[in-house]
Amino acid sequence: MKKYKPLLIFFLILWSSATFAGEADVVEVNVNENSKSSYSFTVAVLHADTGWKHYADKWEVVDEEGNILGTRILHHPHVDEQPFTRSLSGVEIPEHIKTVTIRAHDSVHEYGGKTISVELR
Repeated sequence: MKKYKPLLIFFLILWSSATFAGEADVVEVNVNENSKSSYSFTVAVLHADTGWKHYADKWEVVDEEGNILGTRILHHPHVDEQPFTRSLSGVEIPEHIKTVTIRAHDSVHEYGGKTISVELR
């Protein structure tokens, strides 16, 4: 057992850093209507990014039925920038949709963090 102890400690540290970073939370949303059905979203996400193996990798605009209306891909970890804010414009939303939800995704837990719903028009 003694010869495996350093290896066990290494894997416990690796597992805990990936697990305890938690899920990605949406903490603020600003929305602007650009035209009758086109919107821009500015979204702040909070996530304890640890590096390339565990980071918030996108956020999405979804309708009440869970259909994805827009996706903002986050191309790199934001370890030293928390929360961080990114925008997405040109999101086409049909007139009959009155409320959308913004949800964040991370590379380990996927979805599950805090979301924010906003009313349109």
